[in-house]
Parts: sequence; structure tokens; C-alpha cells
Amino acid sequence: MAKNLTTREEDYSKWYNELVIKADLAENSGVRGCMVIKPYGYAIWERMQAELDRMFKETGHQNAYFPLFIPKSYFSKEASHVDGFAKECAVVTHYRLKNAEDGSGVIVDPDAKLEEELIVRPTSETIIWDTYRKWIQSYRDLPLLINQWANVVRWEMRTRLFLRTTEFLWQEGHTAHATKDEAIAEAEQMMNVYSDFAENYMAIPVIKGTKTESERFAGALETYCIEALMQDGKALQAGTSHFLGQNFAKAFDVKFTSKEGILDYVWATSWGVSTRLMGALVMTHSDDNGLVLPPNLAPDQVVIVPIYRKDEELEAVDKVAKDLMKQLRSKGIRVKYDDRDTHKPGWKFNEYELKGVPIRIAIGPKDVEKGTVELARRDTLQKEFINNENVVEKVVSLMDEIQDNLYKKAVSHRAENTTEVASYEEFKKVLDSKGGFILAHWDGTTETEEKIKNETKATIRCIPLDGSIEAGVCMVTGNPSARKVLFARAY
Repeated sequence: MAKNLTTREEDYSKWYNELVIKADLAENSGVRGCMVIKPYGYAIWERMQAELDRMFKETGHQNAYFPLFIPKSYFSKEASHVDGFAKECAVVTHYRLKNAEDGSGVIVDPDAKLEEELIVRPTSETIIWDTYRKWIQSYRDLPLLINQWANVVRWEMRTRLFLRTTEFLWQEGHTAHATKDEAIAEAEQMMNVYSDFAENYMAIPVIKGTKTESERFAGALETYCIEALMQDGKALQAGTSHFLGQNFAKAFDVKFTSKEGILDYVWATSWGVSTRLMGALVMTHSDDNGLVLPPNLAPDQVVIVPIYRKDEELEAVDKVAKDLMKQLRSKGIRVKYDDRDTHKPGWKFNEYELKGVPIRIAIGPKDVEKGTVELARRDTLQKEFINNENVVEKVVSLMDEIQDNLYKKAVSHRAENTTEVASYEEFKKVLDSKGGFILAHWDGTTETEEKIKNETKATIRCIPLDGSIEAGVCMVTGNPSARKVLFARAY
């Protein structure tokens, strides 16, 4: 199997697009701007879903499902929300097709116009808060902690597989609380859940922070986020969590009676991550040979490839391979035994390197004689021969070692590509020559933020939560600045 991948250095964007397709993760569909997620790509997404779903349930959340269609009038109820999504909405206007009388094909039946247009959900705050009005009456009904796994549609003109598509998969959490403090604590907790997932499962280090007012989610009072740095020096927003105040409760009249008998509006949050995480996973760890997957999310953590020429050789190799597979599975390792006779071992080696399987084990007749196997690591491309009695222990220990190695490598890359600057000239120079994260003072105004964005295409990714608060002067205006913020060009 020839890979023929464009190298990252040659053309990073082309490398990414080719890799997603050649590694069988996804492909473009017959619908402009929409993708087909192929079985291997979906298997990785399922691993992500499973871990996130467990984390949500451990923090007290339950899953539910709400309609795909939202009446247009619902969007009018929260002004800033509709402003944020109006240009991306897909609108359903009719409910029936018919054959054209002239035989030219199928047409929309003009008599089947909807009384009120329906919006294909770009996000579900409006339909969910309309529902919560019926569910919440008393403090006993709170907190209400709901998550939904769904697809959403946001019309895009320029799309890229996983990173920006018209339809994508995600989860969206929507919670209601009795007090402001509880809602803020929930929003912060979910940002931390996302950070934990990104670092411990995806092996991607992230910076936690809050968005500036202009970058906040439409209708939010505060947006918390996690920001990751890709290999090409661009940032990627990996997850967001929003404190919505009482905006949606007021828009949809969601009130509760407190313990003291006082009627008040509830406090809200929403939070979500999407299949964009697939793009982040590919771009953080992969190399010019193909995907590199962290063991915690790899659908197959180990692949066993038999090598043989004659049937009697296969019989001996097959016995050793199946016994090893059984032992590894008993330790909770996800193993694939590729005994297809339609492809040669070399082709298979290439395929699993391209697909990023963390460990490849090859077993041939000589290995059977010696009581060894050949073990190859995907992250370092190192190979070694291991005695049969030590293989299981070695593989189990390598799961943590590879996971840890990928994380440390990504941390090191981020450290090398994070720069602090004092002047706007230095900022522009670093941005064009090196890229990456740039820490600089900003005066807190939207005008300065817009000027920087228009002149350099860099945005304030976040105001870091763990950064030192060190007063200074804005690199652009020279006006006072309370602290440095994180800039980057981004996906």
C-alpha cells in the first residue's frame, strides 16, 4: 500500500486533507459541504463519545434528545443569539414535493408552504429552553443537568473535513440552576472536564481561559474555552462552556419558586464539543507516514500480522497469534488479528502505519521457532524482538508509555512555539516568521482587538485562567493593560 502523502513541510493543509481521506477517516459527500464519516473515523469518534459520556454521567448529567427543527419565532426571543447564528441557518419552507406537470422532474409543491418556517438546528438553546419552561416550577426541579448527542447544521461556504463542515456531530449540554454561583461553577466544571479529556485521552495539552466579549458565544455572559496548538503553529478551539446568566430563562419565561417562596428566573449554562476534535487529534500527533493515535482512543491498540509462505507455516503462526490475542484481550487491550490472505504483510504494515495503530506485532515461522515476536511502535517507529513470555507485560506497559510520550511531545512543541512580546512590531514579526501562541498585553477594548484581527488575521484565543496577572501597557495603543492575553492565528 503506497501512501504517497504530501509532507507537512511541503503543504500542511494538503497533508491534512490527504491524510484524512487516505487513512479512511472521512470523505466528501454528494452534498456540498457535508462529509461521510467512514467506519474507521467513526470508531475513533465512538471512543471519544464513550469517554466523554462516562465523564458527563459521573458529574450528574443525563442524556435526552430534542427536535432537529426549531420554529423561526423561537430565534426571535433572544436577540443576541439570533444575531450570532442568522447567517448560518438552513431554513425549511415547504413540506412536500411533486412531479412537474411537464415531466421535467420533481419540484417543490408551492401549495405545501409551511405556516411558519422551521430552522434546522444550528444549536439547541431555543428549543430546549422552551421545553424547560414545562419541566421547571420549583427549586426541587433544580439543578437540571441535560446533555444531547446530536447533529447540527451551520451553513458554510468554505469547508474542510472535520474542521469546518455544514453538518457536524457534537454533544451539547444545557443546564438550569437556582443561583448564579451554581451556574458559573457548572460552566467551569465542564471546561475542566473537557480539559481532562483533551489531555488524558487525546494527549493534547490545552490552555484554559475565557473569551473576550466579541468572541463569546451568542447570548452568553461568559465563555470558557480550551485552546490547543497544532503542529503548523495555528490554534484550534477544542471545547467551550458558556455561562448564559438568565438571558434564556427570561426569553422563554423559565421561572422557579425558591425555598423562601420567591418566584425567580433560573440561571443557565450550555457547553459542547464536536467532531472538530477529530481534526485536532490528526493535526496534533500525526506525521508524514500517516496517523499517530494515542492508545486511549485508538479503536485497535494492537494489530497482529502473521507472516508465512506455506499453509503449515500459517498453522503454527496462527496458533501463537490467536493465543497472544486472547492473552492481550484478557488485559483489556483492543487487538485486531489481520489474517487476510488477500494482502501481503508489507501492504498491511503500511496500512496500519497510515492508520496510526499504536503497536504492530509481526509473527513469522522463525519467530515461532525462537519463541519471539517483532514489536513496532507507531509513535517512535522503533522495532524490537520480545520473548513470548514478556510480550503481554510489555504491551500493557507501552500503552501508558506511548500515551505519555505523545502528550510530552505536544507539550514540548507548544512550549517551543509560545512567545511573549512587548511591541506590536515584534508581534507581527513573530506571527509571520514563527506563528504559534503569542502572549501580549491588550488594553481590553474591542477596537484594538478588531484592529489586530484585521491587520494580522490573529485573534485573542483566550484570556488564560492560570496566567500571571502582571500589569503593563497594550502593545498597540500603549494604554494600561491588566494582564497578557493569548493570541494566535486559528482554524
